[in-house]
Amino acid sequence: MTCFVLSHNLQVHSEAVPSLPPAVLAETLKASSPHISAAEALEHPHWLVRIDSELEATALAVELPRAWRAMRQTLGHGADHELLALGGRKDNPGIPGSPLQEGSWGVDVVETPNGDAFLKTINWDGLKAGRPADGVFEARG
Repeated sequence: MTCFVLSHNLQVHSEAVPSLPPAVLAETLKASSPHISAAEALEHPHWLVRIDSELEATALAVELPRAWRAMRQTLGHGADHELLALGGRKDNPGIPGSPLQEGSWGVDVVETPNGDAFLKTINWDGLKAGRPADGVFEARG
């Protein structure tokens, strides 16, 4: 079982791509992917949704942007932007009470007009360099 704990970084400033509450994200993501076995809205300032899947992390990383795009289309939202899923495995004990615990993946879903520019802005290559190769991923959709 793979667990992703999701945050959302909405870099698209358009009424056609609104921010969504965690309950809507959880419900529509689960409905948008047969590979998401459970989705739970979270009450946390950063982490919005927890999803579980039988897929391995690398496969779920690819599935997540596809499901997110399908979710936006189902809701009638704009889709003329890039989607990134930037994930890191939690390899040490989590803060008590945090939804992100050891063995789970923290994943930032980014909706942006320009994925390459966003990655450069956050120094993604530098951030990845400090992590084990199997403990980080970047997926686009």
